[in-house]
Amino acid sequence: MTKLSEFLNMVDFGHTLFGLPFAYLGAFLALPGLPTARQLVWITVAMISARTAALCLNRLIDRRLDRANPRTSNWVLASGRLSVSRVWILVFVFFVLLFYAAAQLNPLCLKLAPLAVIVLWLYSYTKRFTWWCHLILGIAIGIGPVGGWMAITGSFDWEPFLLGWAVAFWIGGFDTMYACQDIEFDRANHLYSIPARFGEKGALVFSAAFHFFTLVFLILNGIVLKLGCWYYSGVMIVLLVLIYEHWIVRPGDLSRVNLASFKINRYVGLIVFIMTLLDIFH
Repeated sequence: MTKLSEFLNMVDFGHTLFGLPFAYLGAFLALPGLPTARQLVWITVAMISARTAALCLNRLIDRRLDRANPRTSNWVLASGRLSVSRVWILVFVFFVLLFYAAAQLNPLCLKLAPLAVIVLWLYSYTKRFTWWCHLILGIAIGIGPVGGWMAITGSFDWEPFLLGWAVAFWIGGFDTMYACQDIEFDRANHLYSIPARFGEKGALVFSAAFHFFTLVFLILNGIVLKLGCWYYSGVMIVLLVLIYEHWIVRPGDLSRVNLASFKINRYVGLIVFIMTLLDIFH
């Protein structure tokens, strides 16, 4: 039970709420009516498996950096509370679950599953060569609504990419804000990040710009899919959440960056999902 607790702590299981509602949203927007319970179950398994494998990978690949960083030195893998070999086994177990879930959905999902694995694996190395790493993380999570759509339709359509880009810029925005805590460490260790490249003030400008594009793509998603007032009310709530987030985190004051980055943002997906369902079924 102790090892299980450490594992759940390592992968921040509660943060599944960031991407899962958008994956469901992609499924509900893909057709008029309800996805089947079976489809929702396998979408859930696929999303949780992909996210868990990706978090394990990230902690494995960055464990030496995490150990050297005072802010992260007490993290589960960095401090040695779980063995490296055990976590590698879990990576492959969850990737097998991802492929199995994809196979249960449709042939297209199974064919594209390797591409998802490549993106998830690649992200953990991006801070070593590009300061666009924050947006690449967003793209990795933005695959969720696209996958949810394809899980239902079994076809490769362009419409879900609008929601996917909204998610990508949303994640990229608050990850950029969160990374402001590590400016000096990143610079000292020759790591790439927007805060390390442009400083705290510049990073918060990037974060705000990313969140502006989040709203643009949410609006475009509503226009293309002919959504109504309930959906746009949800977009307005998201706008207020993002304004508040940027109001409480300012250059020179990062005291509430964890609140802004994770505690507030975990509700954004739920807000959009619930308001969209109200719009679809009102």
